[in-house]
Amino acid sequence: MDRGVTITGSIAAGYDKILTDEALAFIAGLHRRFDPVRRELLDARAERQRRIDGGEMPDFLDATADIRAAAWTVAPIPIDLADRRCEITGPVDRKMMINALNSGARVFMADFEDSCSPTWSNLIEGQINLVDAVRRTIEHTAPDGRHYTLSDIPATLLVRPRGWHLVDNNVLIDGIPVSAALLDFGLFFFHNAAELVAAGSGPYFYLPKLESHLEARLWNDVFVAAQDGIGLPQGTIRATVLIETILAAFEMDEILYELRDHSAGLNAGRWDYIFSIIKKFRNRPDMVLPDRNQVTMAVPFMRAYTDLLIATCHRRRAHAMGGMAAFIPSRTDETVNAEAFAKVRHDKERESRNGHDGTWVAHPDLVSLATEVFDEVLGNRPNQIDRQRPDVVPEAAALLDVAIAGGMVTVAGVRINVDVAIRYLSAWLSGNGAAGIYNLMEDAATAEISRSQIWQWVHHGVSTEDGDLVDAAYVRSVADSEVARMRDEFGEDRFAQWRVEEARSLFEQVALDPVYPEFLTVPAYAVLETRSPT
Repeated sequence: MDRGVTITGSIAAGYDKILTDEALAFIAGLHRRFDPVRRELLDARAERQRRIDGGEMPDFLDATADIRAAAWTVAPIPIDLADRRCEITGPVDRKMMINALNSGARVFMADFEDSCSPTWSNLIEGQINLVDAVRRTIEHTAPDGRHYTLSDIPATLLVRPRGWHLVDNNVLIDGIPVSAALLDFGLFFFHNAAELVAAGSGPYFYLPKLESHLEARLWNDVFVAAQDGIGLPQGTIRATVLIETILAAFEMDEILYELRDHSAGLNAGRWDYIFSIIKKFRNRPDMVLPDRNQVTMAVPFMRAYTDLLIATCHRRRAHAMGGMAAFIPSRTDETVNAEAFAKVRHDKERESRNGHDGTWVAHPDLVSLATEVFDEVLGNRPNQIDRQRPDVVPEAAALLDVAIAGGMVTVAGVRINVDVAIRYLSAWLSGNGAAGIYNLMEDAATAEISRSQIWQWVHHGVSTEDGDLVDAAYVRSVADSEVARMRDEFGEDRFAQWRVEEARSLFEQVALDPVYPEFLTVPAYAVLETRSPT
């Protein structure tokens, strides 16, 4: 074993299958070579934020105008990624992974990021599950005796590693916590890339939270080194980038260009995009957003962003993927289902008619609906990349115009933000990163929006439509009532087991501290490590 590698996480049965000397040496090599660049790019993020706080607004880059103007395309699409009309996403839990692969969706994205609580056991057992899924030996027997196995034609597998901003304290390289992105990517790639290629597929990824083309360039450099490291041809890896930050929206051409030999398109990561708008302009009183349920995909700045994504991708012969439908069907209330399914259908019709090549769902019961909607537009075609959008003109002002007609902050909006953020954090601290809350599959993006809106409203002295000042005392009083309601709902044992009081304390830290925490998952990770999930 590489003497510079230290495993601080516990080693349970079967972990040696993943944490081999060879795999750890591979990751150590990537970390030593690329982690200094990663840290430089994070410093560049902080400097960019300081300039925005000083009044500088994002714009398309003068230095890369020639890339935007030139005629180039990404590498041809692999056969098993040509048709992505419905993709299902979820954490790397064994049963959920089997259900997702068997769901009928064209693609399954196995997620180590926003829908995964990064306990050491979740991460390593998730890698074990992926090894078994790639080899089609994965199976699971539930406590009730039900047995789950893989179907004959499972979905194409993509993996989302954690973002550049995160580290993992369970693996130290020369005494430094490993980049979480390189750990997640490296373990999956090392163990599965050659097996996937032999099966006629390849190592495919989703890349989250990028803020610039330079961060995409870093990923491309990692891909080149990784392929060389195990002897795979360049271009074997394919990656779809989530455009879920406002800064990345100004560099979509450049991101595709940096990854052009490894690109599989872009995805409109709508919830994190809203979070990014709040975060980047948190100190600007003219860019305060109303209740999050009023920030729909139909509002002008969100429409401008998705239209530009479609136009950019199709010009470069790349997939333009739509956003998430997070609804979880009710097993008891058909009225709720009817209303929700109608909303999902409307959303997917908007995406398919605008030109998206596919979309995301969070639950297997939505796969047939989303597929049916895209079937109506695509027919037998695998995608609609040939559909150009010459009507879309890139305009910085349109991307930055966050005014919403009739938008307001309501008492209900404050309450739901506090409630959902605490509920999600309690689930996350208990080891569950994909939490069903009010018939929606919520991940960290919703909690980020919720706590960021509270921070923004408090910071700017916003009042509700009823005239209530949203200050720290008001938010704490709402938290008091919501936590009391959770105690009654859960009962004392479950209330303690789910770490609700810790979640409430963490929420107040990330929503009310004068200095805004860039990501709630960073302080949450420190709390997560203080106690293993019950």
